[in-house]
Amino acid sequence: MRALVTGGAGFIGSNLVDRLLAEGHAVDVADDLSTGSLANLAEARVRGGEFRFHQIDVTDAGVVALLERRRPEIVFHLAGQPSVAASERDPGFDAAVNVGGTARVLDGARRAGVRKVVFAASGGTLYGALEARELPVDETHPFRPSSPYGISKKLALDYLRAFRDLYGLEYTALALANVYGPRQDSTGEAGVVARFAADLVAGRASTLDGDGLQTRDFLFVDDAVDAFTRAVERGGGLLINVGTGVQTSVARLYATMASQAGSLLAPQYGPVRPGDVRANALDTSRARLHLGWAPWTPLEDGVAATLAFAAGRAHRGARQ
Repeated sequence: MRALVTGGAGFIGSNLVDRLLAEGHAVDVADDLSTGSLANLAEARVRGGEFRFHQIDVTDAGVVALLERRRPEIVFHLAGQPSVAASERDPGFDAAVNVGGTARVLDGARRAGVRKVVFAASGGTLYGALEARELPVDETHPFRPSSPYGISKKLALDYLRAFRDLYGLEYTALALANVYGPRQDSTGEAGVVARFAADLVAGRASTLDGDGLQTRDFLFVDDAVDAFTRAVERGGGLLINVGTGVQTSVARLYATMASQAGSLLAPQYGPVRPGDVRANALDTSRARLHLGWAPWTPLEDGVAATLAFAAGRAHRGARQ
């Protein structure tokens, strides 16, 4: 098939691109490189005619023309403003990218005759603050996002349903847990696993937000990518949780990673980040039923791969 991946130069997107190319598909990537990197596409770019890169913002009207010109069969829509904290600082920009950009991509997809859109939703913010008795949360739970980022993801789901009803454009939305792994950015407001890995490799103390007892559902990137590829033919019209169903505290995560890195550095503690939920874990029963999917990478193996990637990146940086 021919696929187009928005946000394909990013962390999850580039890993998905590599998987699609390895399976013999032709892949176009649309990315403005605001958070992604061409370095993430180094393996993809050597494939020549099977792969094409287009530097473009998903809010640009040119996205519609790009889709009409390339006419992919499947669109994987991963592009977006990815930060909860940034959405608090500038909710207008967050909405413009995550809602307006999604509407633009869907418009182009229906004009181009795309068969299906597979969308990256947010299992970490969509359901809002949850009580312990509600975890792991399933897809029937009411949406109560507590941040502009979570609201934008909820509105994107409304657009997906509307385009399916109005134009017959099929979709599957994957509510992702906290995805981590090689290529995740370790700077700025990056995922906590990437930040800890970069700190431990550099021999500096990491900072835990709040008391470190907040829990997350940590999902290795290869497992997430597998769910995206399965959703091409399955799960039509559904929101599907993609996670492990296991709560891991940030403090335990740090202890696990420090032990693997051979570090005795104690973490520091900082303020709670605005908009962060206290606890999260996703029920994946629907993914097992409709995608035939289940996570297979233990946390210990996933963070080992992430630490190895961070060490390699640091070594390359030191040589330059």
